[in-house]
Amino acid sequence: MNDQEHKNPWTTLSSESVYESPWIGLTKHYVLNPNGNPATYSVVHFKNLAIGILPLDKDYNTYIVGQFRFPINQYSWEMPEGGGHLDVAPLESAKRELHEETGIKAAKWTKIQEMHLSNSVSDEFCILYVAQDLSYGEAEPEDDEKLEVRKLHFDELYKMVQNGEVTDSMTVAGVLKAKLLMLEGKL
Repeated sequence: MNDQEHKNPWTTLSSESVYESPWIGLTKHYVLNPNGNPATYSVVHFKNLAIGILPLDKDYNTYIVGQFRFPINQYSWEMPEGGGHLDVAPLESAKRELHEETGIKAAKWTKIQEMHLSNSVSDEFCILYVAQDLSYGEAEPEDDEKLEVRKLHFDELYKMVQNGEVTDSMTVAGVLKAKLLMLEGKL
């Protein structure tokens, strides 16, 4: 069965912008749901692409970033990640984010995953990369970032994901996909 066989069962009657910032917009849609009943559906629209990078050195060490995440009110360990402007090539945004957050540059880049991060309430789309053949410099975090960079072996990060110590969706997906690629001899 292909996507063309699945027609949109929702009917949009009208829409209104509820909130706008440089990063997101919130739109309230007045709809008829798939059963034909009136309903409202609010959608968060992201104005940037989400980018995540799993750096791996020749010994399979990686680098994660710790920071306090305001929306969840807790500290979070994550792969280097951030936003990429829609008019900039995703790989260029990935290179910028990795260098800003860790000071690392990579000569080899592999796209490992594309995904929607929370498609029941938002249109946020993400691309994940593995960065290899690393060189090191000074991090240049943005003004609103207070980051801690931690070097650890990939197997330790994999255990942190398995144990629920890492809950960031991009990091979880990236680590699990990288592990599968490693087991298949593709990474």
